[in-house]
Amino acid sequence: MVDWIGLAIPFAYLGILVGSLATFSSLYRKRKAAKSSNLAPWFPPHLQRNIYLSLLHLEPEPGKEKAPMVPDSVLKAALLRRATEDIHRILQIRGQKQALSSLLQRGSVGDDLWQRFQRAEKEVEEELRDVINEANAYAPNWGQTIFQSANEMAANSALRNRIDEIQGRTISERQWWDKKRANIQSDFMKELSEDANSKPATPGERGSDEDAVMVEGSGPASKASSKKKKGKK
Repeated sequence: MVDWIGLAIPFAYLGILVGSLATFSSLYRKRKAAKSSNLAPWFPPHLQRNIYLSLLHLEPEPGKEKAPMVPDSVLKAALLRRATEDIHRILQIRGQKQALSSLLQRGSVGDDLWQRFQRAEKEVEEELRDVINEANAYAPNWGQTIFQSANEMAANSALRNRIDEIQGRTISERQWWDKKRANIQSDFMKELSEDANSKPATPGERGSDEDAVMVEGSGPASKASSKKKKGKK
């Protein structure tokens, strides 16, 4: 005769074990999702995207039924500015990923920071797909070239910022050098005036010079000339 009670005990144990694991997994995922949603965003708010969306979905003014029409040229320019900001974020993601992964392997940073970075990376990927779809809606195959134009605009903007930084540094360094040169000139003139005032000509020195002239005049040459004068007489 089959012992059903002896067979039911292992199956009940397996059922309880599987149910507890499923419950733990579900609670862990919910807690992890809630924790990741409470993490601070990696990037600041996307201002260019908000501007584009506000232009695209303008609400009618009070007292009017229809919203004002925005020209396509304005929308395209706003979308291009949005793609330019996406280029900046892509460059930051690529430059920070390797360093952050190495720090995570060493244990220098926590998992929260890595989760923030992964969420930012996914948001950037979704943003790129959205921009490509919006660009293709305005013109066929524009989504393939919009990021090339945005990359050129980002490079020109970085170059202008660098030039402005160098020019600002040049002006400050020129002012510092002019001030330094004025201080050096003033110190040099003070030293010259102090040297001139510390060495005046004394009467004793003048008298010694006159004595030297008189001694030279009373030498052998002067005696010979006096003898010649007496012979003539």
